[in-house]
Amino acid sequence: MDETLPETLVVEPRGAVRASVIWLHGLGADGHDFEPLVPELGLGDCGVRFVFPHAPMRPVTINGGMVMRAWYDIRLPDLMQDIDEAGIRASVAAAQGLVRREMAAGVPAARIVLAGFSQGGVIALQAGLRFGEALAGIMVLSSYLVLPEVLAAETSPANAAAPVFLGHGHDDPLVPLRHAEAARDWLRAQGHPVEFHAYAMPHSVCAEEIADIRAWLRTRLCDQEG
Repeated sequence: MDETLPETLVVEPRGAVRASVIWLHGLGADGHDFEPLVPELGLGDCGVRFVFPHAPMRPVTINGGMVMRAWYDIRLPDLMQDIDEAGIRASVAAAQGLVRREMAAGVPAARIVLAGFSQGGVIALQAGLRFGEALAGIMVLSSYLVLPEVLAAETSPANAAAPVFLGHGHDDPLVPLRHAEAARDWLRAQGHPVEFHAYAMPHSVCAEEIADIRAWLRTRLCDQEG
């Protein structure tokens, strides 16, 4: 295995693998965070492999320099200020490496969804739009868009119209809903079909969101087979 790639938790389908979801966790969590959702999503009949990478351990400035799993440093409470572009780019490269690993294992890019929660959603969006082959879609949960001008300039033509799922909590105290709304508006202006949902929840997931994720993933990975 390529040592530059993050360690991963992989949940295989019962039968042949026909699609993959690469799902990045949020700050301070690990790849096990969303593993319990796999049976709830009920995609076993679609041959979906779930790949949950573990972010590297690093000091996080906003948490007093505490070392924890993070895809990049967060330096200020205002998520739009003093952005760790170098850290983001390193994690984008890692996420794209995981996509290429799935492709090397026989899953075409058009059958791969990049997903992420909070920090992981930032990376999923940045990595997905830059990827050189068209993906099935990008799923961004309780997250936000950074460096939009840079991303617009570096978006791959292959994913210039990639479908995006955006889910967010009305009561999110960490990533205000306005950040998700700004991401939605920017993506639509760029030409992306965006499915946007706001839920009565904080910085988390809820049953209603899981049902919407299930439907969206089924549309992207099950209903379009062949």
